[in-house]
Amino acid sequence: MGYSQAQKEKTHKRIVSIASYRFREKGLAGFGIAELMKEAGLTVGGFYKHFDSRGELVAEALNDAFGVWQRQKEAAESGGQPLTFASLIDDYVSDVHRKNPGAGCAFSSLAPEIARSDKRTRALTSDQVKADLELIVGLLPGRDKPATRSKAILTFSALVGAMSLARAVSDEVLSREILKTVADLLKKPA
Repeated sequence: MGYSQAQKEKTHKRIVSIASYRFREKGLAGFGIAELMKEAGLTVGGFYKHFDSRGELVAEALNDAFGVWQRQKEAAESGGQPLTFASLIDDYVSDVHRKNPGAGCAFSSLAPEIARSDKRTRALTSDQVKADLELIVGLLPGRDKPATRSKAILTFSALVGAMSLARAVSDEVLSREILKTVADLLKKPA
């Protein structure tokens, strides 16, 4: 008996979710199709019932990983915890984020690998960076649009870079110092 369309969609989402987590945790090249399908409880041959290529999976997995700030903003608008410039920074540089790359920001985990990805993945990434920058602009005070956009670009770049460095070093004290310093400087009034 074959799968229903609903079962196929559920399985597809499960595969994408696992890939999204594992790619951020181990890198795009650090986690293969065989491992993915085994973790999903499926055969390698079943992969091609869901994806035309590994590149298609990568794009879908990144899309699944993207949009954390947008989801936080939507939750805040629905009565959840408010999203502020300071809370965005504090959440990003948190120890929980640092120690759990698989559940964290795809940019701080995968930016160099994304840069070498196909056009579809890079276009998807470009769209997400633009959306994230606009979100940060909306959290910043000020009417000077060029200056506000520049601060948003600096903030996003500093957060991604700080998290990448904090994860790269083996010295725990230095790792925390990197994150705290960047957070303090970003939140400092201009």
